[in-house]
Amino acid sequence: MPAIRDLVARCDPDGPDAERIAADLRRPGLELALDTRVVEDEDGVIVARAWVNRRSEADVHPAHRGRGLGGELLGWIVDRAVQAGEEQVVQTVRDDDVAAGALLAAHGFEAMVTSWMLEKVLADEPGAGVTAGITVRPYRESDARAAYEMVEDAFQGLQGRRLEFGEWQRQTVGRGDFAPEFSPVACDGERIVGAVLTLKDGYVERVAVDREYRSRGIARQLLRQAFRDLHEQKVRSCTLWTHSALGLYQRAGMVVRRSATVYRKGLVTPRRSG
Repeated sequence: MPAIRDLVARCDPDGPDAERIAADLRRPGLELALDTRVVEDEDGVIVARAWVNRRSEADVHPAHRGRGLGGELLGWIVDRAVQAGEEQVVQTVRDDDVAAGALLAAHGFEAMVTSWMLEKVLADEPGAGVTAGITVRPYRESDARAAYEMVEDAFQGLQGRRLEFGEWQRQTVGRGDFAPEFSPVACDGERIVGAVLTLKDGYVERVAVDREYRSRGIARQLLRQAFRDLHEQKVRSCTLWTHSALGLYQRAGMVVRRSATVYRKGLVTPRRSG
């Protein structure tokens, strides 16, 4: 795992950290022997890697680009997805990586949606927000199941599938660097109706508000509370990725730092054609 993390960091300093990489490789249904590939140089150093399980990722060390490794891995990703009976494969590429975008297009991938990384610099103490009838408090360990249900319900229309609790937990509140002290939840009585789930370094993993409670300023209130909590502990930056609600984050004082495009390729598989 350290070798994979080192490779990813060389390819993208803002890419997934070790815990996210480990969570991806524990996705339900992903078989390491079948669904992952690494490429080593003559010294046994990993210089490229890929995995596929509905989504996919591929990284090639900058010093080894231009040798066709990216194309070979992308071809393997598509072939493996077809063998697994997937109806599509999805991959996200930074918009400043023009060569990677062109490679995906050459393999029949189509651009679906833009994602943005936003940042809030916490130089000064952020102001608080208030929503009538809503209580905001820090996340508690006992909130896990209720937070999961609320978040997955909120994202139901945006993601292709509903994560199972174990997978969701590994990606969010079960991470070793999850920070409950920076993760406010909004409650109507005892009911959790919103949450901002944050890591210790100020990265926000999830922002979600119950559908019945939207357009009441709850998300902005939660973000402001997270900003205040981070600032109090001398964390001077808060970041997140999103492909929706860009205006919400900008109104909360966040600015776009970079962007990426999500690409999709539909597949004709034995399952679909047979």
